[in-house]
Amino acid sequence: MWFSKSKQRIPSASEALPGRTERMAVPDTHFVNGARLSPPFPDGLERAVFAMGCFWGAERKFWECEGVLSTQVGYAAGHTPNPTYEEVCSGLTGHNEAVLVVFDPAEITLEGVLGVFWDNHDPTMGMRQGNDIGTQYRSGIYVDRAQRAAAEATRDAFAPLLAAARFDPVTTEIVDRGPFYFAEEHHQQYLAR
Repeated sequence: MWFSKSKQRIPSASEALPGRTERMAVPDTHFVNGARLSPPFPDGLERAVFAMGCFWGAERKFWECEGVLSTQVGYAAGHTPNPTYEEVCSGLTGHNEAVLVVFDPAEITLEGVLGVFWDNHDPTMGMRQGNDIGTQYRSGIYVDRAQRAAAEATRDAFAPLLAAARFDPVTTEIVDRGPFYFAEEHHQQYLAR
């Protein structure tokens, strides 16, 4: 098994594990609500990708929201194509444990989904959440062009509240959304299984 010398440093693309071309097999439907796990999704829905520590608890927070159609756990913001959980945990892929949230903006706005993100983890911890340490636990919002302004506005509104409560500065990365790679089947809706 490979392990990074420093699981708190994101490797460069040349240092990352090579990965694979095969996509991870996942079930067709969401264990909790029976919705599709993979596209295509109905017209009019939006997608957002969040990382807020261990993806199991983060996914549950989102699937409990009115207006969220589907959630999937996986890996985002790294270099290795189609990584495994063990590879992500090694610190040698650059990926984050992330949740892809599919939501109906007529029922919950992007700002509402962002509120769930900000309210349910500590976005000031850098490469960790609580006792979980490593690059895969960093706080992140992975956006398309239309979502960037809302993500940055909510960060800018939340940061002074954290500062007033004597938290460190926000370390959440807000970056363009790249590929989202599904995690293994047994990780999907794990806390409901």
